[in-house]
Amino acid sequence: MPDAPPFRKILVANRGEIAIRVMRSAKELGCATVAVYSDADRDALHVRYADEAYHLGPSALAQSYLNADKLLDVAQRAGADALHPGYGFFAENAAFARRIIGAGITWIGPHPDAIDAMGDKIRSRQAMVAAGVPVVPGGTDAIADANAARAAAEKYGLPLALKASGGGGGKGLKVARSVEEVESAFSTAQREASAYFGNPTIYVERYLENPKHVELQILADKHGTVLHVGERDCSLQRRHQKLWEEAPALIPEAVRAGLRAAGVQAARSIGYDSVGTIECLVSGDAFYFLEMNTRIQVEHTVSEEISGIDLVREQILVASGRPLGLTQDEVDASFRGHAIEVRVNAEDPAQNFRPAPGTVERYREPGGFGVRVDSAAFPGFTITPDYDSMIAKLIVRGRNREETLARLARAIDEYVIAGVPTTLALLRALCDFGPVRDASYGTATLEPFAASLALRQAQGDGVARGASNGVVQDASGATGATSAALDDTAAASAGTPDGTIRVEVNDKLFRVRFVDLPTPVTLSLSKGPGGTTRSVPKKGGTTRSASPAAAGNDVVAPMHGVVVEIPVAPSASVNEGDVVAVIEAMKMMNEIRAHKAGTVAAVHVTAGTTVEARTPLVTLA
Repeated sequence: MPDAPPFRKILVANRGEIAIRVMRSAKELGCATVAVYSDADRDALHVRYADEAYHLGPSALAQSYLNADKLLDVAQRAGADALHPGYGFFAENAAFARRIIGAGITWIGPHPDAIDAMGDKIRSRQAMVAAGVPVVPGGTDAIADANAARAAAEKYGLPLALKASGGGGGKGLKVARSVEEVESAFSTAQREASAYFGNPTIYVERYLENPKHVELQILADKHGTVLHVGERDCSLQRRHQKLWEEAPALIPEAVRAGLRAAGVQAARSIGYDSVGTIECLVSGDAFYFLEMNTRIQVEHTVSEEISGIDLVREQILVASGRPLGLTQDEVDASFRGHAIEVRVNAEDPAQNFRPAPGTVERYREPGGFGVRVDSAAFPGFTITPDYDSMIAKLIVRGRNREETLARLARAIDEYVIAGVPTTLALLRALCDFGPVRDASYGTATLEPFAASLALRQAQGDGVARGASNGVVQDASGATGATSAALDDTAAASAGTPDGTIRVEVNDKLFRVRFVDLPTPVTLSLSKGPGGTTRSVPKKGGTTRSASPAAAGNDVVAPMHGVVVEIPVAPSASVNEGDVVAVIEAMKMMNEIRAHKAGTVAAVHVTAGTTVEARTPLVTLA
């Protein structure tokens, strides 16, 4: 007789592909699922896939996915007895976890004390030192100011990494390679730390040149069992954020054994009781603890592929109090072959990975043996500047690494995405790149390679595959996702093929079937008074006016975003390449640099201003 479902109804407090990923495992366990969505995500696939869906509010994170009061209210209204935070958003927020638990709802994640212990990077370094786990050489206390940062550079040597204590994902991380760069790196890291995490605390550690970034997958229950599910190499990064991950990592066996033992010890030392990740840097025959992520991660998929273990399923079962039905010997015996995940993002690698919000016009996923795609994209899917730039995760597995690389190249060649620049062309080129082929790459490998591709593409030798915007395309003209289970998206904004339409009542989404379906209203351009053309807003939205034209002396915004800082003032002299503005877009800080030398004649925006692409920021004379 099958086991009873661990929960009756799970609310997934996240969006996009990770929400669908969690819901799939929940449904297999017999749990009903609840989705939440912002204005921007009303047509999203995770909303359609869930058993119920509730509206949170406007697109801005603070008013939707990061609105703790609204999420708790929805969980109670829906009658959810468990909440899964996904990754990002509230996944590593101990205060939110405590609120959920206090409301009588099960938190599908580690206990809040473990989140606290590892959430602050200074405290986590202190905990690892106490547990006997090696850490990257550096301090275990906060750096108060630029003078203290310079003293740390003298003590630990250069290059020096200045890092946000409350952060992760490469945000709030700056590297100083000379004493002269320390003050600027400190102020920039502190500014980003405040903007992203609301915590300006900075600490320092020695910056290792081109190490491997290797992380260990942890799986633990509430009964004292702590296991590892192998390690992953996540070294191919841009802006200190991962783009390519693979398992197992190709590292010396002695390092592998030491890292696994230390990782399990680290998790056990804080009483860890969920899925999580121990991140380390590997340099030669040494490894160092970097941080612990107390949540499921984007790249968990490759660990699943080589072990055959559904990590999200185990996470849900562990949260319900069930013991792991596995031993470490059984996990070790389950490892098979090799797996690689690549992140397909709406970014332009030729423009320093500039985020590229827009609408996906054509979309077709690859298939075949050993190919998996985790995505929430479809033709007409809009990538908004409000959230991150991920379109999909492409995961392949094979009997060995050589076969896996060949399968990845083939899958990328099949992938069709049109309408926005993507990372596909770069990922395809990496499949043939020597340091990737022999796995000798490190954390400093990807960005120079991407820059060299962009230069060669600009020179017209065609080395970067696909169209000039970096999108791999085919000539078939085919459109549409291949997933039949989610393939009702062609009519995303006009009702579904089975004759139902979506109705929102008191912020809860219902699907309603009409016997006599009304004729859809067509929205189009119409003539206003005096013969002028006006646009009719769609879906209750507002029409934005066009951005002002940018002249040759203007430094313009390259994308929609929020101005974080304007470090120049009128009459100031700037050199070509100087930073004149910082814009936050799609979870990235983008430094906008002067395209020529001159004097600042005018500053058109202030910190906090939301700007459209091509909006003049600064005018040079």
